[in-house]
Amino acid sequence: MKTNTEDIMVERVEGWLEVTLNRPEKMNSLREQTAQEIMDVLNEAEAARDVAAILLKGSDKAFCTGIDTSEFTIGDNEYFDFYRKRRRQRKVNRLFRELPAYSKPIISVIEGYALGGGLELALVSDMIVAGANAKFGLPEIRLGMMPGGGGTQTLPRLIGPALAKELMWTGRRLAAAEAREYRLVNHVTEAGQALEKARELARTIGGNAPLSVMFTKAMIDRGMDLPLAEGMAAEGDASFMLYFTRDRAEGLSAFREKRTPDFRGE
Repeated sequence: MKTNTEDIMVERVEGWLEVTLNRPEKMNSLREQTAQEIMDVLNEAEAARDVAAILLKGSDKAFCTGIDTSEFTIGDNEYFDFYRKRRRQRKVNRLFRELPAYSKPIISVIEGYALGGGLELALVSDMIVAGANAKFGLPEIRLGMMPGGGGTQTLPRLIGPALAKELMWTGRRLAAAEAREYRLVNHVTEAGQALEKARELARTIGGNAPLSVMFTKAMIDRGMDLPLAEGMAAEGDASFMLYFTRDRAEGLSAFREKRTPDFRGE
């Protein structure tokens, strides 16, 4: 995995990767370089059979506080040029679009602030584990803006449109306990313990059949936007494909023999 990164730190822990946002002077805000480094690491992890999951985390003070606005300088008569770059070239925008497409589970580990684009980054991961001191919010409306990293689409799918509108229209922050009440996060731990809980989840996921995890993730994500009948048909096709894998045979044998299966993603 890449080690010559400036904005993130990457560490291999057991069977997963831990990617740490490392811009403390900017409260871990995202710039173009940050987005590119994250995508480069995830692209490598996709092809690595020995990587079962990715944990995305920040610091105790801030997971991520959004987009680095210093890169939003637009010169005279350059507005349409910036629009074109946003649609096709800006790496931060690509990160929000592409993160859900990775086949391996991505768990966001949040201590401190997850605001604006930082919350949107967590929302396009697969799960969120938060420490008790975590704070969540989409405050863009207070600055005359609105979410631009998918928040108007991802948040209502998690907590419903009425609550999503309230949070966006007021810009108020949620504490971790309230976020759990709204089912915005999977788990809330004591302050400073979110990483250990996320590692526990990654360890459990890593012990299961990689192809089953991959197909299940794909079916859940695709099925959210499909009619029920189409989603069930897609699930049936994917489930049937697993009948021909080595891991299915190994799982059944291990069950009969009362031993731990040796899954290989084959």
